[in-house]
Amino acid sequence: MISADDFYKVMCAMVPLYFAMLLAYGSVKWWKIFSPEQCSGINRFVAVFAVPVLSFHFIAQNDPYEMDTKFILADTLSKAFVLFMLSIWCICRGELDWLITLFSVSSLPNTLVMGIPLLNAMYGQFTQSLMVQLVVLQCIIWYTLLLFLFEYRAATILIQNQFPGHTAAAITKFEIDNDVISLDGRDPLCTESVIDDTGCVRVRIRRSISSAPDSVLSSSYGLTPRASNLSNAEIFSINTPARLNEFHSELAVGLGYRSTSPRLSGYASSDAYSLQPTPRASNFNELDTTTVTTTGVVTPSWARSPVVKMVWQSPGKFQGGGEGCGSGAERQGYRDAVGEKDLSFRDCAKIQVQEGTDEMGTSTNQEMPRALVMLRLILIMVGRKLSRNPNTYSSVLGLVWSLISFKWKIGMPSLVKYSIKIISDAGLGMAMFSLGLFMALQPRIIACGTKMAAIGMVIRFLGGPLLMSAASLVVGMRGVHLHAAIVQAALPQGIVPFVFAREYGLHPDILSTGVIFGMLVSLPVTLVYYMLLGL
Repeated sequence: MISADDFYKVMCAMVPLYFAMLLAYGSVKWWKIFSPEQCSGINRFVAVFAVPVLSFHFIAQNDPYEMDTKFILADTLSKAFVLFMLSIWCICRGELDWLITLFSVSSLPNTLVMGIPLLNAMYGQFTQSLMVQLVVLQCIIWYTLLLFLFEYRAATILIQNQFPGHTAAAITKFEIDNDVISLDGRDPLCTESVIDDTGCVRVRIRRSISSAPDSVLSSSYGLTPRASNLSNAEIFSINTPARLNEFHSELAVGLGYRSTSPRLSGYASSDAYSLQPTPRASNFNELDTTTVTTTGVVTPSWARSPVVKMVWQSPGKFQGGGEGCGSGAERQGYRDAVGEKDLSFRDCAKIQVQEGTDEMGTSTNQEMPRALVMLRLILIMVGRKLSRNPNTYSSVLGLVWSLISFKWKIGMPSLVKYSIKIISDAGLGMAMFSLGLFMALQPRIIACGTKMAAIGMVIRFLGGPLLMSAASLVVGMRGVHLHAAIVQAALPQGIVPFVFAREYGLHPDILSTGVIFGMLVSLPVTLVYYMLLGL
């Protein structure tokens, strides 16, 4: 039976975190203390320093030689079962987008920020080690797998848009410029194809302005582009989105391109691993497209949405191998003016697809490059993306140090220990404060609609715990460990899956609702589980 003292202990652990979130929310929504640009600076500090250092602090203190095998096995089994069932559904229905989203919603909770303090207050100090073990697995295995799926989806969209039909089957190699960090569509990309003597195609992927001379960037605008060390997104000036539209239009003309006017984000600064404010009326599932034509190459940029309108500028031509890697026929661009239809989604821009494509906007007879070619492309992109994620370094370094220190009983020098501690002590509070800022800058807490939000909450707070309880019983877990496993599965939606969803333009409204609304209802939900399991 849960006593009043137990309940008070849990509230003492959680109320301060929610107080930090409420304080941040009021600072923006009610008192107007922070501007969106200042919120971005706070979020950047949290993403680059506070959370990675906090993660390193917990992992470095955990003994990796005393891992709870049953707990880890149960968590892995539950996630693997979800992924297996969704994979079968994906193969049968071709729903890769929903595989990624449902896996994120059902299996990836906010273990670091919410799990450690909550489980520690409920079941004791031993749960901290269990939560840290889950954090290590999430950062190194499950988030990497999620990123792999996102990049695979992005690569598929790129190939379908720029090499439709049988053309893609002739591709034997992708060459990616060093400044291309991801295929997520945040920067317009160009492809240049070369056919060798055997009729096979080599494709070079580059950013559409990566080869622009510096003089073009600086003349008339006084703009010096610099790349974010997290997302490699071009950052010019946060306060001049209109000027950026003019800049990109003239840049395209200066380079001999023909392009439609791209709609740039009203908030230009975006870090790949932080919650960024979105002060515009609608931030989700936007379609930012630019179609660029050069001599001999048709290079329509592909958007963040999985459904795009295929527009081929005439008289551009594309050189590519046909079926069997040997035709070498030129495909002249065209625009199908017959039978266009609109697909409208709730709170989304209207997106057009042409006749002859399926609901995902892909060619019905689309072929793809060989599996090894695709695998190499995706591994390069995932590697580049992870190399710019500070959480990757903090998790790996924390694990390496813990292996060394607990193996040979080496203590961390006091100067280093307390330097890390002063940042990590602020990590939990700053993470919740950053979440409050993010909530305040959203036009709506429930961005995806009440029906979809209800489905998401059921999956998150009922489906996740049920799967975890079943997996725990299968591996023989009982008692307080079983209770802790079920409660941790009922934690709110993790932040990293939402950040990825926003970057790649895949159901970010659903994940945003899971983060914000899930955080609000998670405390009463976990308390209900805590009391029911304590009966």
